[in-house]
Amino acid sequence: MAPPKILRPGDALEATCASLDETGAGVVDVPAGKEILRVHVQGALPGERVRARLDYVSTHQRAGVREAWAETSEVLVSSPHRVAPFCPKQGPCGSCPLTLAYPAQLAWKRERVRERLAEYPELAGLAVEPCVPSPRTLGYRNQAKYVYGGAQHSGRPTLGAYAPRSHAIVDLSGCHVVEPVLDEARRVLLGILIEKAVEPFDEIRRTGILRYVVMRATSSHKVLVTLVTARADWNDATDVANALAEQCPAVAGVVLNLNPTAGNTLFGDDEQPLFGQPTIDDEIGDVRVRLASRSFFQANRDVASRIYRDLVAAVPESVGRAVDVYAGAGGIALSLAPIAHEVVAIEENMAATEVARTFIAEQTALGDRVHIVTGDAAACLAQVNTADLVVLNPPRKGCAAQVLAAMKRLRPKHLLYLSCDPHTLARDLAVLARAGATVTRVTPYDMMPHTPHVEALAVLRMK
Repeated sequence: MAPPKILRPGDALEATCASLDETGAGVVDVPAGKEILRVHVQGALPGERVRARLDYVSTHQRAGVREAWAETSEVLVSSPHRVAPFCPKQGPCGSCPLTLAYPAQLAWKRERVRERLAEYPELAGLAVEPCVPSPRTLGYRNQAKYVYGGAQHSGRPTLGAYAPRSHAIVDLSGCHVVEPVLDEARRVLLGILIEKAVEPFDEIRRTGILRYVVMRATSSHKVLVTLVTARADWNDATDVANALAEQCPAVAGVVLNLNPTAGNTLFGDDEQPLFGQPTIDDEIGDVRVRLASRSFFQANRDVASRIYRDLVAAVPESVGRAVDVYAGAGGIALSLAPIAHEVVAIEENMAATEVARTFIAEQTALGDRVHIVTGDAAACLAQVNTADLVVLNPPRKGCAAQVLAAMKRLRPKHLLYLSCDPHTLARDLAVLARAGATVTRVTPYDMMPHTPHVEALAVLRMK
């Protein structure tokens, strides 16, 4: 018998997909010489027989397994859960890789959370509730990030997104998952940029002006636009902002952000308003928040509202002091204010905390009960001596070890952990369980339909 063929980029393969990986691509294990080639096939679903073309093969091997990536060229046997793409760019853009029927998406996301928790003996047997669906599966995103440059294939200027594993830019006109007002603002802005011959920034030659455009939309359909540039000497910046506001009345503010650094960092530290206000107010559930260009906030207003209400409902009594760690724009802290005598919100992003502090000072009903603290989460928690309720809402990398250690010292009666990554959620819950916490409930939420992203809320009690 001939030995298995060594597969290389450009080769075709035919195989049956076993599962989905963390990015929503199908997984196929192919014997390749003395190793296994684990191929991540974009566009393939579990149980499907597909033909695919290899795009990239890793040079690194781990435990006899080498990773590779491929694109589906033909589906030979289709999954009963497959649905037609809702957008012609759903594959090339890479932002919405799931072509699963929505109930199957929810089931898969719940299983992702369950599998990660099951990896830790401390969490064995922990039940995971059904994934809470998004009220809207299209038009739900209240924030959009666009790359400015020449579109893939045509080369015409566009505001789009990088294609997976490349810097080729896919045109995002007519995107189905952003709120419609964002797509309209994008359309108008692109026309102005073309009319004024604004030069895209070239990362290799370090020439040009405009790098990215970031837009936020509110529940009242107002838009804050941030123009991220590589140089400060953009003489037409104010003219572009004024033209955009004139032609798109939904635009309430335009901000210029200077980011001359190399790499993929989105924002720089220097900003100036070009039109209107540099912040925008939004309503999330039962609270109002004020957002700046660099404030972290959930992408789906409807699901964020549901999570905030569930957070409050998980605490069946009024508490003395509540601490919101990794507070972002302060939405959770403001949601806790009605049930807490005092709320301490800890966030290291100075731009976000300055805006939140000013906004809260204007809310006379909050009085002196909500305190915004700027700084490293662990260092700020070290200054807290008691807490009845703690909410942990870390970024994807999870909580710092010192933050988890602080929970063992504080031993709050109520502990809530809101996570955007199942891996770090499971890791941190296991640490808390070893410190004496009991996880009573884990609920996933579908913050971003058609993507692999899943939010999860864990309710804990400390002994």
